Amino acid sequence: MAGPGEPMTPQARALLPLVLPALLIGVGSSLILLLLSLVAERLQDLLWDTLPDAVGVSGTSAGWIIGVLTAAGLVVGLVVWKVPGHAGPDPATLGLVDPPLPVRVLPGIALAVVVGLAGGVSLGPENPITAINIALAYTLGAKAMPRTPAADWVALAAAGTIGALFGTPVAAALILSETATGPGPDPRPLWDRLFAPLVAAGAGALTTVLIAHPTFQIDVEAYAGPRWGDILSAMVISTAAAAIGLCAVYAFPYLHRVFRQLGHPVLMLTVGGLVLGVLGALGGHLTLFKGLDEMKELTAHASEHDAGNLLLLALVKLLALCVAATCGFRGGRIFPAVFVGVALGMLAHALVESVPPALAITCAILGLLLATTRQGWLSLFTAAVVVMDLELLPVLCVAALPAWLLVTGRPDMLIEEDSSDAVKARHSQ
Repeated sequence: MAGPGEPMTPQARALLPLVLPALLIGVGSSLILLLLSLVAERLQDLLWDTLPDAVGVSGTSAGWIIGVLTAAGLVVGLVVWKVPGHAGPDPATLGLVDPPLPVRVLPGIALAVVVGLAGGVSLGPENPITAINIALAYTLGAKAMPRTPAADWVALAAAGTIGALFGTPVAAALILSETATGPGPDPRPLWDRLFAPLVAAGAGALTTVLIAHPTFQIDVEAYAGPRWGDILSAMVISTAAAAIGLCAVYAFPYLHRVFRQLGHPVLMLTVGGLVLGVLGALGGHLTLFKGLDEMKELTAHASEHDAGNLLLLALVKLLALCVAATCGFRGGRIFPAVFVGVALGMLAHALVESVPPALAITCAILGLLLATTRQGWLSLFTAAVVVMDLELLPVLCVAALPAWLLVTGRPDMLIEEDSSDAVKARHSQ
């Protein structure tokens, strides 16, 4: 305990040395995210706008969609097969925050995620970007401050990347509060544990906001405020969306097994790309890519989509997410799942017009993410940030309860590796 004349307590002095590394990691995490996103966007423009115009075809035609996604699968398969490090472990076995990977696998991961994002694969950048930043932060941090536990570098890089992805440090704090980054319980108070990660998350979020000005908010009719009937509607929609998400969760290991039976990464990913192309041709261009721009386009032209079309969009996107994540593409599942939630929420409003669209969309996102991520804070935060309205928060908290009762204790959308196999795989890279 510090005396009255001492400016800082021992606890504060213990936190101070991590401030500068946290700032550097936060800014670096954001810059890596922005760089890879910029490269992917330029390649996307080439594949979907420049090349089709040059050959006189539509970039949204069925033939072009199938061709580009099949080619993307072939290229990523060659990266996984031939690039040193093989682009890391099987992505279906990895979550959002995992132990550091060897640095030698990072070029392959970066190349694979850029091709996947540009090629229209239904995955987001969050998982591979977080893995890249964790590996770099751990490797450089361990050399600069060898006495700092590995879990601290993991937490800083994860927080910096999540802050950069969502454009706010709040997302990182909520996710890390329910994520174990170290071996065993940490006796420190929660805010002591989150202090340095929040510095990293704030630096990452500010860097992204100042450079790229990201926004998750969609164009939807403002919520007029809670009504008694909204409570029942919210619980029904969130639970129904969670049930649909659980269907994907239970299908996940079966799809993974089917693709693994093909044996070779080039074959797995090329076939996976072909399947994604067929799904994209069926669902249209809105079901391609990570889904953030597409969900804004979907809500901006809501009057053009009837209930049948919305159901088709949701189911195609959800199946595309499962195929992409199980055949070997590198990417995250949060952003495409949000698109599915938006489509399901619009479907609920189309079926029962008295349900406010803002309420229906946020509750569907909440239920879908609870099922596919099993992270309550992340699901609540993401649903709230897509439709920025504080009036929705009390209803969302109530809507989360029955959906959580449905999903808790169920399998995760993750393939559990045998621990001995996982160790062998990591050492062989």
